[in-house]
Amino acid sequence: MARVLVVDDEPNILISLEFLMQQGGFEVLTAEDGEQALAHVQQSKPDLILLDISLPGISGFDVLEQLRQAPDTAALPIIMLTAHGREVEREKGMALGADDYITKPFSTQALVEKVNALLTGNTP
Repeated sequence: MARVLVVDDEPNILISLEFLMQQGGFEVLTAEDGEQALAHVQQSKPDLILLDISLPGISGFDVLEQLRQAPDTAALPIIMLTAHGREVEREKGMALGADDYITKPFSTQALVEKVNALLTGNTP
């Protein structure tokens, strides 16, 4: 069973994404900020991360950058989630190495499909 780490500081979104990923057949870990996310990555070795950009403390962009710089997490699939749909943020996320970028609100079915595609190596 693939392990997905969901990182979001909004409790309702975190719970919704956790439920959605569990329904999709994934083992789910959650983190409310960048520090927790980085700790989970080191301890639990998730197979994919759903990463919010706007986090307290370390931003999602900073978490992404740190993970991409470390050899053991450089290829870890990461989907950025954000309420900000500005093209400049999307470009920044992709430039830093995000595998995909999804703007809230999003289609739950589309998100599950993207997660499955990244985990199986098929592009959505």
